Amino acid sequence: MNDKHLYTAVGLMSGTSLDGIDAALIQTDGEALVVPISFATLPFDPDLQASLREHLGAREDGSGGIARAEKELTLAQADAVREVLGGTGFSLAQVDIVGFHGQTLSHDPDNGFTWQIGDGALMAQELGVDVVNDFRTNDVRHGGQGAPFLPLYHRARMMSSNVERPVAILNIGGVANITWIGDGSPDDIVAFDTGPGNALIDDFVRARRGMRFDRDGKLAKQGSLNQDFLMEWLRHPYFGKKPPKSLDRNDFHPGALAALADEDGAATLTAFTVYAVEKAFSHLPAMPKSLYVTGGGRRNPEIMEGLRAVLRTPVAPVEDLGWNGDALEAEGFAYLAVRSLKGLSLSLPATTGVREPVSGGILHRGR
Repeated sequence: MNDKHLYTAVGLMSGTSLDGIDAALIQTDGEALVVPISFATLPFDPDLQASLREHLGAREDGSGGIARAEKELTLAQADAVREVLGGTGFSLAQVDIVGFHGQTLSHDPDNGFTWQIGDGALMAQELGVDVVNDFRTNDVRHGGQGAPFLPLYHRARMMSSNVERPVAILNIGGVANITWIGDGSPDDIVAFDTGPGNALIDDFVRARRGMRFDRDGKLAKQGSLNQDFLMEWLRHPYFGKKPPKSLDRNDFHPGALAALADEDGAATLTAFTVYAVEKAFSHLPAMPKSLYVTGGGRRNPEIMEGLRAVLRTPVAPVEDLGWNGDALEAEGFAYLAVRSLKGLSLSLPATTGVREPVSGGILHRGR
């Protein structure tokens, strides 16, 4: 199959925000050509979502609960593959590969550990389609951070754009990460996690108000940020550390804000996401001419207005590029699955700190 020019691929992603399963159908050569076709989001079954949330941060399956959740997750994401094909004219038989990221439970690359659950063999059997999963382990094994993992996809998409360089893509998911792209040469790319994205805000408003997230930043807009908490967090050694670097969603915890009003806590956490990005700009090789934002955070006006207020560069959602910011991560893992099939690198020294460019992923044959 490696002599095939264009692959039909489905990518799957469920991020650390645990807000649903994203599935994307694309065609790609795994290099510069990407044609997005379809995208779908499936909400998590509440029981599965609760089980996954319960096991965030786990490093082993002491009770067997993670194995049960992994099976449920895999079957749910297999359903997402079927869903994204619906109405496209594509059948499972026409899909060359599925890129199945799985669900990150724990990420501690400094100690050589990252864990994404998801049974690639079961999915391949269920769909009758080849599946690539376990994208990050090989990177960590070779000295990398195992994150962020979509910079090569960001660069591939940017190749078809006439945007002035350097340019940056900021993904605000549970954790936020940035990809800086210079003149388009193979090595002119830098990427790293900037800090918390939506996860702390989501966890806080869930605990305080029973809300899934702070819709449109309305709660934060009513509050005032607490400078003492913000300054304390921004003094964390992570923000002074040179990239490549990455975070786990649990490296910071909103419990420190227990004494604050709901509105003030939400405002402080929202500001933390924004100012962590400002800190990250000091680690970029040059000031980007523009910053394009993807992930759920781009839908939060308080985050977007905050970024525009503190950064010395224009800020816009990736939709201004003609991209679908909801689909981008799932598309990226479809793209990386094709690169894995072709033995191409998934990460670089400048994106994850790996010692040399490495491929990765584990292939499970479904046919």
